[in-house]
Amino acid sequence: MQSIKTNLKKITKQEIGLIVDFLKRGKVIVYPTDTIYGLGCLALDKKAIDKIYRIKKRKKKKPLLVLIADFKMLRKYFQVDKNQAAYLRKIWPGKVSVILNKKPVLPNYVSAQMSSVAARLPKSGFLTKMIKELGAPLVSTSLNISGEKQLDRVGNLGHYFKTTKPDLIIDTGTIKGKPSRLIDLRNISRIKILRK
Repeated sequence: MQSIKTNLKKITKQEIGLIVDFLKRGKVIVYPTDTIYGLGCLALDKKAIDKIYRIKKRKKKKPLLVLIADFKMLRKYFQVDKNQAAYLRKIWPGKVSVILNKKPVLPNYVSAQMSSVAARLPKSGFLTKMIKELGAPLVSTSLNISGEKQLDRVGNLGHYFKTTKPDLIIDTGTIKGKPSRLIDLRNISRIKILRK
């Protein structure tokens, strides 16, 4: 496991380039989101996604969350009508994940073979820059073994993940956050709040 200790307000282009290079090579990263620490990889890389499921000991029938960089990326990977887009412009960027029907370009192994998956446009300059440079959505799931408490620091991950381990850790200190809200937006006339 390689590690970068950085301050997100002072993160350099070189550091973002290094992280993107890891992602493009199919690696799994531990990184700060605008809510909590996440485990992530390129959303179009099946081997990397399989590795996330192994690291977390997560059941494959549970879909993953996808982070996007902008509305252009949203339209490329998700089916969004003008009413859904108008609603999303009110809540994004921010700490709200939204379940939407995906387009075939986003593989089924991200969505656990379902036709929809949760997406989020984060309120983090670091994340949106990184995803833009990556040129594709980023998988994001909480940093923990499934069913356990999420980790708010990354100092001892070598001991925490005993078998399969992430490849790169971006350490920005302690993050005392909570997972994003979750809304089902597939039917705009019947919006469902799934997690507050």
